[in-house]
Amino acid sequence: MISPSFVVGIIGNIISVFFFLSPLSTFRRIVRNRSTEEFESFPYISTLLNSTLWTYYGATNPGSFLVVTINGFGVVVELIYVALFLVFAPPRIRAKTGILFGLLDVGFVAATVLVTQVVVHGDQMRIDVIGFLCAGLNIHKTVVTTKSVEYMPCLLSFFRFLNGAIWTLYAVLVKDIFLGTKWDRVTSWNSTATVVRIYSRKSKSSVTSSDEWKIRERLVSSSSKMDEQIQV
Repeated sequence: MISPSFVVGIIGNIISVFFFLSPLSTFRRIVRNRSTEEFESFPYISTLLNSTLWTYYGATNPGSFLVVTINGFGVVVELIYVALFLVFAPPRIRAKTGILFGLLDVGFVAATVLVTQVVVHGDQMRIDVIGFLCAGLNIHKTVVTTKSVEYMPCLLSFFRFLNGAIWTLYAVLVKDIFLGTKWDRVTSWNSTATVVRIYSRKSKSSVTSSDEWKIRERLVSSSSKMDEQIQV
């Protein structure tokens, strides 16, 4: 019999795929223009680091197959994004991207694997250490991500909130406190606030446009009356 946690995890995997693929339009533009323009590579390097460590956590923690599948997919996608930056970025950004990639996505990950395999003894202790590390890095990733959350499309922000809710539910079902930090409530609340803010902005814009139209009508009406008086 299929467990509820497995069903929720599958739904979370499907929604997460859309998030990893959401920058595709940006990278199509980069490839078409053969330039990264003003785009920064650090969010993708940060996401790659995050996904790599969560893949390692899932591979170490028994019963975390769905964590491995979605984060492994994320590693492949983010590697492609970073590679495109290394190909199409200006020399300064390309050098910065290469250094950050080498230090964080290669060096830091290699050091983490080495320390947890050689220094840390015991499977549960190893899982806890990796989990604490992933949870700490997730806070950093949330800060990087939410800096640009205001500029996300409303629908994407809504699904971001939905994604956080699904994975939080999954973490509760499998009783994994570390996994619960990956799709944290802070990010979900930021996404919710963004949806409300965008809706309010659109409503305000609509009201403003309506008011401007009324003012224009009054001006036109007043102008017409003045013309009639002048003609008389």
